[in-house]
Amino acid sequence: MNPAAYAILNLEAVQHNLQIARHYSPNAKIMAVIKANGYGHGLLRIASALQTVDGFAVARVDEGIRLRTAGVTTRIALLEGFTCAEELDNLINYQLDAVVHSFRQVEIFEQRDEQAQIAIWLKMDTGMNRLGFKAHEFKAVYERLQCCSIIRQPINLMTHLANADDQQDQMTIQQIDLFKQTIASLEQMAGRECSIANSAGILAWKASLNDWVRPGIMLYGISPFAESTGAQLDLKPIMSLHSRLIAVKSLEIGDKVGYSGTWVCTKPTRLGVVAIGYGDGYPRYAKSGTPVLVNGQRVSLIGRVSMDMITVDLELQPHAKPGDPVTLWGDGLAVEEIALCAETIPYTLVCGITQRVQIVEAMKTSLN
Repeated sequence: MNPAAYAILNLEAVQHNLQIARHYSPNAKIMAVIKANGYGHGLLRIASALQTVDGFAVARVDEGIRLRTAGVTTRIALLEGFTCAEELDNLINYQLDAVVHSFRQVEIFEQRDEQAQIAIWLKMDTGMNRLGFKAHEFKAVYERLQCCSIIRQPINLMTHLANADDQQDQMTIQQIDLFKQTIASLEQMAGRECSIANSAGILAWKASLNDWVRPGIMLYGISPFAESTGAQLDLKPIMSLHSRLIAVKSLEIGDKVGYSGTWVCTKPTRLGVVAIGYGDGYPRYAKSGTPVLVNGQRVSLIGRVSMDMITVDLELQPHAKPGDPVTLWGDGLAVEEIALCAETIPYTLVCGITQRVQIVEAMKTSLN
């Protein structure tokens, strides 16, 4: 019997989704974003499935080191860069690209006299107001970094889109224009490369396509847009989350279900208990009515999600019994739909799968 809570990963879908990214950005190099443990799918597992990409992007130093020590030789960029000289030493030792976004980083570079030890991506803040230099600061910082012997030249340039998931918001065009106008004033150097597009940029904003694109959520088969699912974009989800019924019982009118009794039976109810909860990563704030598949058919979540269990209304599954299979998302139930019901985004769901959920890799089959 399968474990109480388990996730099935269809790694063949990764290559399919990569090809979709290549279709939308045929002239760009691919820097696959696999931070946060490969968006909850497993850092090394996803890296292995994406061996044909041109580079990887992770957030933190330890993620980059883990990839290198596992034998990954592909270019790796650290999106958070480094914060101190000791971290810079790790980047050099493991040959990791640094994203440079603060004056403190520039000062650390200026204190070093090694020759051409590290490749960097100089980041412009075009409106995210998170990491990066403002446009009016950018040229001066660029020129300072050109004088740092430790940096390999040319210096690559990047920015990050804040609202690309909203296709009606013109802020994205404003960001792209600001980036392009600012870098046009810089000394042109042979071999310098630029990167703007994330998943939403790749799929919806052709003006954001440049030398490198950085697909993230789309590689996992999930739409970056709130109004669509991955399937509607011809993406194939990698992860499906499963459990099983562990109890079935009959309730009467007026019976309350779950903590605080927030759901009250208005009619005789056949209730199923599923062995999964927020301790496994199922969203704590999923509302009553959130769809769940029992024996492949939709039923509704009722009552509050608890740490180890949820409860469902089995009116549409009158013959369901303990041991029957349950799907929480995947296989006909898009994770994007569950995210909407929980008033969150699908990123938080796939990244939030906990260690007690057993990961099962699907057997290889044709996706055609």
